Amino acid sequence: MGFKNVLHTIWVWFLSSGLKIILIAFVTLIIIKVVSLFTSRLTELFSKRRVDEESKKRAATLSSVIKNLLIVVILVIALITVLGEIGIEIGPILAAAGIVGLAVGFGAQSLVKDVINGFFILLEDQIREGDIVQIAGKGGLVERVTLKMTVLRDLAGTVHFIPNGHIDVVSNMTKGYSRYIFDVGVAYRENVDEVIDVMKEVDEDLRNDPDYKDDILEPIEILGLDKFDNSAVIIRARTMTKPSKQWRVGREFNRRLKRVFDERNIEIPFPHVTLYMGKDKQDTAAPLHILMEEREKAAPNVSK
Repeated sequence: MGFKNVLHTIWVWFLSSGLKIILIAFVTLIIIKVVSLFTSRLTELFSKRRVDEESKKRAATLSSVIKNLLIVVILVIALITVLGEIGIEIGPILAAAGIVGLAVGFGAQSLVKDVINGFFILLEDQIREGDIVQIAGKGGLVERVTLKMTVLRDLAGTVHFIPNGHIDVVSNMTKGYSRYIFDVGVAYRENVDEVIDVMKEVDEDLRNDPDYKDDILEPIEILGLDKFDNSAVIIRARTMTKPSKQWRVGREFNRRLKRVFDERNIEIPFPHVTLYMGKDKQDTAAPLHILMEEREKAAPNVSK
């Protein structure tokens, strides 16, 4: 008789509260699915209206953050509703949660700092998914941005998880456009004007190439003879490209420039040292004694 009473009690509870809990869980899953679809469609719609990659990256980043935030809010509301159906008083729990949250806030100041800093990073559009940045001493491709942390993958494939509170300075190399700096060293005997003309010819040829012309935004900018180095004169120039395309364009430009230099016999010097013995007031230099020795190589002794 007692067992039947227990089963009856469970059945009554299931009909009154159990079905409601199942319904809450089902509705929660549906709402989460709708939120995911909504953010995805919103990203697609925004990307279609914006043809530039920068706007697409920003839309993807913001949609990801908004989706995660909405999912957390939905789960919290569902949990509170389920607790109410079970019969647990929500008021004391909320009060206790507020006190615990306050205590945790004092103890987890780094977490609060991460979230606040992440909020302003997203608000000011400093970092987006797909950007190439340098932050907290690490550099790489931004794979994910949340309110708490930023995930980078460097050139070697290593993934770096960086809390946003550790980000003091953001160096974004792909925001709006990118540049590549050329420091071209040629021998002192070369005609600098001729070298500059060759660089412009190579740039024009590269901009007419179907594989590269869409990546280059402007003709090369020759900044001029930058400095006199130990073994070469350095000519500095820069080119403007689409975001993250600067390394591809720069490597191809260097390859073509080296080929043209070889064809026109323009010397790219390697480091060398010139010995100067100095002269006295009578314009005579001290003798330089050079001893040359020739060592006879012994024939190998081959025994049969």
